[in-house]
Amino acid sequence: MEFFAHETAVIDQPCQIGQGTKIWHFSHVLAGAQIGRRCIFGQNTMVADGVVIGDNVKVQNNVAIYTGTVIEDDVFLGPSCVLTNVTNPRSQVKRHSLYEKTLIRRGATVGANATIVCGITLGRYSFISAGAVVTRDVPDYALVVGVPGRQRGWMSRHGHLLRPDDDGRCVCPESGYTYLLETDESGAERMRCLDLDEDAPLPPELAEGEKSYDDFKT
Repeated sequence: MEFFAHETAVIDQPCQIGQGTKIWHFSHVLAGAQIGRRCIFGQNTMVADGVVIGDNVKVQNNVAIYTGTVIEDDVFLGPSCVLTNVTNPRSQVKRHSLYEKTLIRRGATVGANATIVCGITLGRYSFISAGAVVTRDVPDYALVVGVPGRQRGWMSRHGHLLRPDDDGRCVCPESGYTYLLETDESGAERMRCLDLDEDAPLPPELAEGEKSYDDFKT
């Protein structure tokens, strides 16, 4: 068998599930869903029809992923986080043909109990803190906290705060990779990694975390 599904999981056909993916207790994958390789779906998760999920995506317990959602590789969805697909839902008004797209780019993290309002994009390696309510697009590597969600800094691929110097350079304290904060022609800030292409996987020696957030919090 290319993927594993617990005996209590419901897998409707036809759907696509990649090699090495694991789907645990009381989960439901609807017909028409597309799931990549080496993903993990915790207890009581749901993937609706039309959802597209990349490789190595970790979905924790009690997460429903609704039609209109596209999730790229290496995304982490924390326990009981909420994704939506209609901005103005009404029980009496059918909007099945008006589901809005939510795009979660590669490497992004959505914390436990966070809410992502549909129709937005979470940038690559962005970090949405636990309990945040996100209503607008989030830049790559941005740290978003609060209700409503507001950017409060930048996070490295390893999930540590980046502190730019006067030249916009900063170093991840765990990986040693250098990042650069730039301003584009519109005046918007953006962060990028100078030592590794955004679409490249982490080298094996850096893929095993050795430091917690608390190790570098001060």
